[in-house]
Amino acid sequence: MLLCIDTGNTNTVFSIWDGAGFLGTWRASTEHQRTADQYYVWLSTLMAAQGLGDVVIDEVVISSTVPRVVFNLRVLCDRYFGCRPLVVGKPECRLPVPPRVDEGVRPGPDRLANAAGAFDRHGGDVVVVDFGTATNFDVVAADGAYVGGVISPGVNLSLEALAAGAAALPHVDITQPEKVIGTNTVECIQSGVFWGYTGLIEGITARIKAEYGAPMKVIGTGGLAPLFAQGDALFDVIEADLTMHGLTVIHRFNKEIQ
Repeated sequence: MLLCIDTGNTNTVFSIWDGAGFLGTWRASTEHQRTADQYYVWLSTLMAAQGLGDVVIDEVVISSTVPRVVFNLRVLCDRYFGCRPLVVGKPECRLPVPPRVDEGVRPGPDRLANAAGAFDRHGGDVVVVDFGTATNFDVVAADGAYVGGVISPGVNLSLEALAAGAAALPHVDITQPEKVIGTNTVECIQSGVFWGYTGLIEGITARIKAEYGAPMKVIGTGGLAPLFAQGDALFDVIEADLTMHGLTVIHRFNKEIQ
């Protein structure tokens, strides 16, 4: 079985792929000091609880935007799974289509995985809007190459900054407000964040399409994508597991060219 690991600045996601679908997916907070032994105890316990205790993991693919975490994930793979992981972004990891960006630039591994997953499922000429610590817009060309994008502050990051920087304002949960004009502080913040990000997504995707010069499909992914899909017709489709699917595509490609 293939274990896919996607480490972001806030959370790390583990998914087991059997070649046809994901058998299970689990999420943990990203902590660079977490050891290989701690990873294994946590993961094996959750696998057993879901009836997957007998599953044998013999291959691993990793995407990580936090380099300090990769060492302990490599130890996890070596010590408990007896394999060397494929790490997206490293020279030994080949991509189905190389990115076309400025010379010397190394796109984030999660963005490369998004491009591979989006192209495999939807073809090219797409924009992936990925809600994470940052809100990323990834542009995928007709041939499947990642060709650039946009990075803006993430929704939760903006909420935390607002609460930290304004003493009189509370930290609130993001949700779609019933009306735009809030009549209390919480409603005002929720409206500003929700409709503010709705406008940001609409505005940036419209400018990307105009600059790109061809019809494009917009794909939403990440934890908050379904929430923002309620506000307006922002996305053509929601793909909750797009990044993880992209990791399986990259892993399969590397096996095929060996």
